[in-house]
Parts: sequence; structure tokens; C-alpha cells
Amino acid sequence: MLVLANVRERWSSFLGAFLAVLVGVALITTTLVIYDSSRPTVQSRYTGTAALALPERALDREGSPEDRVPWSRAEAAPIRAELDAVPGVASVVVDRSFYAQALKGDKPVTDEGAAEAGHGWGSARMAPYRLVSGRAPSGHGEVVVDRALGVAAGGELTVNLTEGRRQFTVVGTVDGPGYYFSEAFAAEQQPGVVALALIADEGASASSVASAAQRALGDRGDVLAGEARSELQPRYVEHKRNLGVQLISAMAALGLFTTVFVVASMLILSTGMRRREIGLLRTIGAAPSQIRRMILGEAAVVGLLGSLVGCLTGIAATPILRDILKGLDVTPPGMEVTVAAWPLLTASAVGVGVSLIGSWAAGRKAAKVAPIEALLDSRSANDGMGRGRWITGLSVLGLGAVLAIGTATTGADSRISMALFATMTLIVAAALLAPALVGPLGRLLTAPFRNHGSAAPVLIRSELTANSRRAASLVAPVIAAVGFAVLLSGAVETMRVAYPAGEALKVAGQTIVTSDGTPGNTDEVVAANPVGKASLPTRAFVGEERTVLDVLGSRDARWNKPGEAVLGRRTAADLGLERGQSVLVRFADGASVDLTVSEILPDDPARGDFVVARDLVRAHDPAALTDDIFVPAGHGASAAIPGTVVHDAMRYALDDYNTDAKLTDSLAAMLIAIAVGYSVIAVANSMAMAAHGRRRDYAVMKSAGGTVRQLLGLAAGETAVLVAVGAGLGVLVTLPPLAGMASGLSQATSSDVGLHLNNGAVLTAIVGTLIAAVLAGVMVTGKTLRKTA
Repeated sequence: MLVLANVRERWSSFLGAFLAVLVGVALITTTLVIYDSSRPTVQSRYTGTAALALPERALDREGSPEDRVPWSRAEAAPIRAELDAVPGVASVVVDRSFYAQALKGDKPVTDEGAAEAGHGWGSARMAPYRLVSGRAPSGHGEVVVDRALGVAAGGELTVNLTEGRRQFTVVGTVDGPGYYFSEAFAAEQQPGVVALALIADEGASASSVASAAQRALGDRGDVLAGEARSELQPRYVEHKRNLGVQLISAMAALGLFTTVFVVASMLILSTGMRRREIGLLRTIGAAPSQIRRMILGEAAVVGLLGSLVGCLTGIAATPILRDILKGLDVTPPGMEVTVAAWPLLTASAVGVGVSLIGSWAAGRKAAKVAPIEALLDSRSANDGMGRGRWITGLSVLGLGAVLAIGTATTGADSRISMALFATMTLIVAAALLAPALVGPLGRLLTAPFRNHGSAAPVLIRSELTANSRRAASLVAPVIAAVGFAVLLSGAVETMRVAYPAGEALKVAGQTIVTSDGTPGNTDEVVAANPVGKASLPTRAFVGEERTVLDVLGSRDARWNKPGEAVLGRRTAADLGLERGQSVLVRFADGASVDLTVSEILPDDPARGDFVVARDLVRAHDPAALTDDIFVPAGHGASAAIPGTVVHDAMRYALDDYNTDAKLTDSLAAMLIAIAVGYSVIAVANSMAMAAHGRRRDYAVMKSAGGTVRQLLGLAAGETAVLVAVGAGLGVLVTLPPLAGMASGLSQATSSDVGLHLNNGAVLTAIVGTLIAAVLAGVMVTGKTLRKTA
């Protein structure tokens, strides 16, 4: 009851922490709900299946489950027969998916799923899609298409396949997406079998069919029913989902850190301002343990209330985030927001847990308040740094320095994450060491105004020196706001300069033929450009363990040798292979080939980690599409084939970077908005709390002759100095990680990359924080002065 009474009576003191918890929980709730809503769903073309029988999984080089190992035609035939005999199964369909894309007027028809749009006619039964007009395909030159394509039965249609353009007669239309060919033609395009679809008899139970099918299949694979069928996702859908998950994961991580950081600093500030009250409780007999329980109880109530309101706010904000992600094209098609219990419970647990952790740190200090402090001012008489804080602060600073150095040496995929972790660590270090820095920096900033005849600079210097811990708590959110703004915007600017320059350097002097509106280059495009690198990628399963990895088919005379494979050193070490050894490689058609490791060379992404003859890949993976073609200088590159375009080195590098630049820029903008917006709220609340806590000071200064204008100016000046100190520290802590990132990019791109900052974003963060802080401080000070009039 005492805890609830305290919260009711001192609600203004807890308002800042309440709002901080609310915003943090709302952000975490929104991201978790979006994450839960973007989970893979069963494709519409599998809705007519009772279950899917899939081959066994392979493991990647790290030992994680990956691709399914395709069955060969010979392996799939008896399995299909056994499954067809399972009670309740009406038929078993071999589901094949390969590249197919219509061309109209020499332009590819826009289709995100073109890489897997081609199927055998039997696959149309799985949805099931109805034959709206015409008949099923029977010959190699016939196709059934989606009626939305606008081609009637009997018409002619040019379809782009892996081999290139081919003319087909449209013999029918269906009410669903895709291109449906005869089963024999589909088997030529994708010989391997990666899925068998079980269509149940009318009235048969899907679960009983799946159980019986699994018994029949045994350890040769897995039978998936219900939601488990969502494992089969088109690559473009999975790619979008992964991008969206990366975005919301970054948002959630930043939101969690900012919540912990802000809530802890605000609870420490509000508790520190109650020393006189706590001293009075100690005078009347309150034990230190009782003080700690009281503070923990108050924090639990505030955290619980903030979490409840935050969850509701997060649910309301979820459609907004979903629409933003849709605008960035990183959500699965047709994603609907569904609110489950676990995101709400998780976010609430975070809110309450963060409040308790923050109050525990504050409670330890508060429990040491002596009864005599009831007779003193509510602010601490000794705000110096304790030994424990010095040790912790310097230790965290050292860790941040190590992470900043690691940013320069880590891989490209981890460089931004490492820089973010380094900045988070250095922000914590700056906050811990702030009491020792605020006083000197405050004196430095106010020194130019000492001789201007005003007492304000002297008062500000005295306040920052005498109450450095209070000042440090006010500075902490500013450090976070400016630090993240500098880091994220600087990282984007540095990469914008580094990556195009590095890529252009790698392909200098070459002309690049790239796909335009298609998922890759066909064999027709390769034939039109007979000279230059034209890698043909496939997924293959290597060794007795069937480790899945990317294998490249090359037409380079150095690597294009039948029966041989060239490996990078890391791949060879992972697979335990040496030069001259034989290795068994299983390809997409389910056939295995014995290859000899002819060379083991230094790792080179441009060459590939596992390179074989191009014709070998084409023979075993007829559906594979060729990557960009690099044509050397002096040889004419051709873009005469529809769906291709030619770029020089710089244009190629810029286009390649711009493919992800929009997403990167949007991610940075969203994270900056979250970090700065959240921190601005915290700064405004902290300044308001501090101004309210100093009402006695203002009353004394007013009685001593200070005018309202002078006192408001004093409040604004002190706030501005604190924001300047925080902004300076925020910039300072981000420079080492950014410098490490620039150094790493210089090595990765073999070009001179300097540190680049986005001055506009940094200035906006500083000015926004300053305006919010000054307004909050001045408004509360003005209200306090009116009450003392």
C-alpha cells in the first residue's frame, strides 16, 4: 500500500520512467507482432494437398540444416508408388518448379516469382486451380497459363526459359498464377524431385494420411502436413521475409538497448533527487532493505503500468510499421497482422524487468543514505565518482575500444553490427564516466561568458560541478541520441562512397551484361556473349556427409576442365579435402559425380569457393540461370536479347550498390528516428524532472532578486550546456567505430576510404534534442516560478 501511495503522490517524478517504459514496450511489441505475422505461411498452390513428402535435409558447413537433398528420378519412382498406396491418398503429384517468364513486345512480363513459375500440369491440381478454358498440355510445345496474362486458348506466346526464348501454343487457361507444361517437358527442366504432393481422397483425414505416409517413407525424408507445409517458399518470398526480419531485428535490438539505457538513467535520476525523503524514512526507523523493497516496488508498478499501456500503443502502431515495410518491399505478399499472446507477454516482461534492473541500481545507492541527510538538501552532498563506478566505466570503455578495433577486421556482413555493438558499449562507458567529465566540460563551455557581467555562467558552472551525478543522468539520453544518429548516418555515407568505388575497381575495363526484368541470364544470352566470365551457380551436396554449398560452373579455361574441381582454402579445410583427392558431388538432378580436386587456391569471391566445368553444372541442373556476364575490353558485349542490359564498370557498381541502398537508407532513417525520438522524449522528461526538483533553488534565487526572465534564461542556459556536453560525447564515442568501419572497407575494397559523416542528420539530432530539452526545462521552470509568485 505504501508503494501505491508513493506512486500516486509522486506521479510527476515517475512520469518520465513511465513514458520511457511505454515507448520502449510499444516499440518491442510492434516489432514482435510484425515478426510473428511475417512467419512463413502455406502457399496458396499447396492448399489442395493433404501433405508434402520431402527428401532428407543436408547440413551446411556450419552444421546447420539447409536444403533438401533432391531425389533422382530413379529414387523418386518407388517412393511415389509407395505413397500412392497409402490409404486415403487419391494421387501423388511430382511438384516441379523452374524458370518461366512470358515476353510481350520483347519485354519480360513483370513477375517476382518468375524463377519458380514453371510447373508440370499435375501441380495445378494441388491448389487446386480450375481449367477455365481449353485443355491440359500434352506436347512439348504446349502451355497452360494464368487467364490474367490475357492470352486466350489457341494463341501463341513467347516464354523465356533457361535455354532462352521459345514459342508455345496456349492450349488452356487457369484461375491461378504460373505456367503449366506437360509433365515430360517439366521433368526435362527439373529432373530432380524435391517434393511429392499427396492429394487425399474426399473425406480422408489429412493428419492420418500424413502419419501413414511418414511410416511408408521412413528415414528417406519427411512428410509435412498443416502449417508445416509452409517450409516450401518461393525464393523471392523468403528473401523479402529475411530482409524484413533483419530490419525489425535491428529495430528491436536498438529499442531494447535504448529502453534499458534510458529507463535506468531516469530511475537513477529520480531516486537521487529523493535523498532527503529517504533520509527522513531512515530517521524514523526504515531499514536499508525496506528502502530497497520500496524502490523496487515503485519501479515494478511503474513498469507494469507502462508495459500495459505500451502493449496497447504497440498494437495500434503495428499497421503503421507494416505499411512502412510494405513500402520498402520487405514483407511477404498478402501479410496480415495477427496479434498473438507471446509478443505482448515478452514486451511486458522486458518493460517490468528493465524497470526492476534500473531501480535495483538506484536502490543500492539509496539504501546507503544516512538519516542525517533528512536535514540536508535533497541532492547529494558528495556527487563524486565512486571506485566501483570508475572500475566499471573504464572496463566498459576498454571493451568498447576492442570492439571498435574489431570493426576494422570483421567480415563485411558483420561490420555494421560490430560497429553498432561498439557504439552501444562506448555510450554506456560515456554515461558511466560522465560525472567526471561534466564538470570540466561545463567549465570549458562557459569560460567564454565569464566576463560578460552575468552571474548565469558562474551559477551553471557551480551547479555542474557540485551536482555532477544529476548532470550526468541528464546528459546520458543526449549521448545516446546523438551517438546513434552519428553512427547510423555516418555508416551509410561511408558505405555509399566505399562500395561503388571498390566494385568499380574490381571490374575496371570490363563491360557487364546484367539481367533486366528477369531473375538471371539465359543460355541464349550467354551464347550472344561468348567471351568473358559467365558463372553458372547451383546448389550441390559434397562428400559423404552431403554438405550443401554453392558450386559455380565456369567457362574460364583455367577452371573449365571435365572431372576436376578447384576449391578455395577455407572450403577445402571445412570439407577436409586436399589437392589430388576425389570427392563425390551430388547435383540438383539427384545424380552423383566423382570429381578430383585439381587445385586449392586462396579464397576469392570473384572466382568462387567450389568451381567446376560449366557444362557439368548445365548437364545436372537444366534450370540454373547464369550470373552477370563480365566481358573484357576489346570484345563487344551484346544486349540484343530481351531482358538484358549492358553497363560499364562504374555504372554497374552504382547500380549494384543502389539495389540495396534504398533499403539501407530506409533502415538507417528508421533507426535514427527511433533512437533520436526515444532519447528526445527521455531528455525532455529528464529536464522537466530536474527543473521540478530545483523549485526550492529557484524560489531562493527569486527571493534574492532574480527576475523571472533571468531565471528562465538560467534554466535554458544550463540545459543548453548539458545538451552540448552530451552531443560532444555522443559524437566522440562514435568516431572509433566509424573509423574502424572505414579502415575495414578500405581493405575490403582495395581503395582509400575515409570517414564520412552526414552533417544534416547529426545537426538535426542535436538541434531537435536541444529544442526539446530547453522547452521542457523552461516550461516546468516557468510553471514553478508562477506557483512561487
